[in-house]
Amino acid sequence: MLLAAGAARADDYADVDTLLRSGQSAEALAKADAYIRANPRDPQMRFLRGVILSEQGKAADAQAAFTQLTQDYPELPEPYNNLAAIYAAQGQYDKARDALESALRLNPHYATAHENLGDVYARLAAQQYAKAQQYASTSASVAPKLALVRQVFDKPAEPEGKR
Repeated sequence: MLLAAGAARADDYADVDTLLRSGQSAEALAKADAYIRANPRDPQMRFLRGVILSEQGKAADAQAAFTQLTQDYPELPEPYNNLAAIYAAQGQYDKARDALESALRLNPHYATAHENLGDVYARLAAQQYAKAQQYASTSASVAPKLALVRQVFDKPAEPEGKR
């Protein structure tokens, strides 16, 4: 009986993920919500629901979903990473850094969080170089640094969430 329940759960996750990947995010969200109503403590589907909300552009709802996961399951690093992606997209790099540092305390080998933290540090560096450039005495030495950091991000981007 336990094997059947595990297989059913795996099918539900796969179904929701397939719907999301095929561009049917509304259907994916409806299926995820139905599953969560029956299994309200399931962290995996709740996480997937947060991913769906993020991909639908519902940042506030996704942020609430990931924040709740960090409160209910503080041992999971992934929700912190996804919170960081939301914060970074909003230009809240200090909050993004804090969330990523939390993820890395939980899993020091979490490559995506390390990469995202590097991106956040680069964004923070660009902010500081831009502030320093406002002062005439340092603008000559700062300009090349600022240009180099900006070159890293030749298109607007923020840390990626994890699925």
